[in-house]
Amino acid sequence: MPKRATGRYESVTASGEKVDAFIPFDLPPARPALTIGSKLEHRLREAEQALLRLDLAGEMVPSLDWFIYAFVRKEAVISSQIEGTQASLVDLLAFEAEEQPAPNADIEEVTNYLDALAYARGRLASKRGLPLSMRLLNEAHKRLMRGVRGSGKQPGEVRRSQNWIGGSRPVNAVYVPPPPDKLPQLLSEFEKYIHRDDPLPKLVRTALLHVQFEIIHPYLDGNGRIGRLLIALLLEHWELLKAPLLYLSLYFKRRREEYYRRLDLVRVEGDWEGWIDFFLDGIATISDEAVASARDLFKLVSTDRARLLGGELASVSALRLFEQLPRHPIVTVASAMKLIEASKPTATRAIEALVRVDVLVETTGKRRDRSFAYQAYMERLRTGTELNSRD
Repeated sequence: MPKRATGRYESVTASGEKVDAFIPFDLPPARPALTIGSKLEHRLREAEQALLRLDLAGEMVPSLDWFIYAFVRKEAVISSQIEGTQASLVDLLAFEAEEQPAPNADIEEVTNYLDALAYARGRLASKRGLPLSMRLLNEAHKRLMRGVRGSGKQPGEVRRSQNWIGGSRPVNAVYVPPPPDKLPQLLSEFEKYIHRDDPLPKLVRTALLHVQFEIIHPYLDGNGRIGRLLIALLLEHWELLKAPLLYLSLYFKRRREEYYRRLDLVRVEGDWEGWIDFFLDGIATISDEAVASARDLFKLVSTDRARLLGGELASVSALRLFEQLPRHPIVTVASAMKLIEASKPTATRAIEALVRVDVLVETTGKRRDRSFAYQAYMERLRTGTELNSRD
């Protein structure tokens, strides 16, 4: 027997075939109502404390921008990889160092994710911006899908046709979301729940809203990425984090099969509790890993700075370039000239100073148009972003 009913089925026609589409009930869960038992209470405390540690870590480091830059890119890469994008963090950083148009669709999908998140955060922070709403998500979706796979599937618009997930045809689909005529009401209630007073803890509400968005599946493409981006926006909206330092997609990637199984169990068995337990464990796990990563990166930068200052070729320009590396871990002579606003000889000497103390490593093996990477920094940051990673 299901724990509770989470929706109802309605017969629809998709691609000429009769199928049963699922229409979820509004949040919060009812019949029976969701209760936070002792096990979930423990999970919730762990997750809240881990988020607090992550927030404090962001305040204690000398440059929060370093970590926002790094962790946002990590989340963008991993969230895109979950959808099949074949681009690594190193690929993204190398592209950004060259300052050229995206070389392939995979990189462009990741940069679109960055653009979508930056846009949404900017509008939420602006006094003349937008509240956390479907209008905001639609605008983010438009940026996410611009010029990439799915760009012909109504970017920035709620779908007007029936979609399905898995299977070659609607009749053998794994899941058939609500029909398009039900979306206005469903999304209106979804929006209202974000801003409604509710005694449930905000982390629990975040977990509920992520699943509800995935069940509604309002777009023809890009639902997974927007649904994960929604988590980051909710954490800031409810002031659970001051900055997007949580790359929760890494947890979903590591446990991909369980992630999708948990989503299905909510719909099929009404197992909201199992999903919330999984979600809160992810929050706690990745928060603690992010804190450890922030500490490790800061320690590395501090050690390398001291080594540079003690080197024979230490100079003001070399130090200025070094301070740019956490945000630009791959550089060329041309990009170094821009970063430190220096001539080509000065930028070249700055790079040589960093190479001499093993901070930068030449990565191309060429005599001209060479690239140099802050290898140790990137090695620590890239964990979990490798293609086909089992971490």
